Amino acid sequence: MILCDIGNTNATFCNDGVISKMKLDEFKEYKTNDKIYYICVNDETKNRLKDSKNFIDLEPYFELDTIYQGLGVDRIAVCHSIKDGVIVDAGSAITVDVMMNNKHLGGYILPGIFHMLKAYENISPRLKLPINSQIALDALPQRTTDAVSYGIVKPIVTLISDIARDKNVYFTGGDGQFLSKFFKNAIYDKNLVFRSMQNLIKQKRI
Repeated sequence: MILCDIGNTNATFCNDGVISKMKLDEFKEYKTNDKIYYICVNDETKNRLKDSKNFIDLEPYFELDTIYQGLGVDRIAVCHSIKDGVIVDAGSAITVDVMMNNKHLGGYILPGIFHMLKAYENISPRLKLPINSQIALDALPQRTTDAVSYGIVKPIVTLISDIARDKNVYFTGGDGQFLSKFFKNAIYDKNLVFRSMQNLIKQKRI
């Protein structure tokens, strides 16, 4: 079974557990005779695939109890397999959603860490600095490198902590593992979206 999660930058494939990525520009030229189950947040790509017989869009099959208007299929997918808890998908954007008793209570969106770093770089070339993956959040930084990392990570962690409290926090996405280490009740699942897609296909017998 081949699954594909199509974002605004990459198309990520899961082929019997093997993960691979393809830039969206490259994906435009992608041809295959295999059956591929996909979700897609990119409107241009979705329109291009809708008439392709071997690409099966899973979005119409997902059902989520929510009053949130305009919830993207990527967020629906990661929430679909979680009954209770906070789900953090940390990619190009960081999405945070709350589930309780199989009901989606709402959520919010933050810029991803990469885009936050680019924002600092746009302020000044001197702020073109990498994230310190070992940044301590319990003490004020004493150098600019740490000040940038602290300024990015501390607000993200504080916002998630405020909404999570004693709930389990499920992390996925490219920066999910990094952010998960700041939470005692964190569960990191890099394949959460693919697991949800697989469960849906089995449940609905698609």
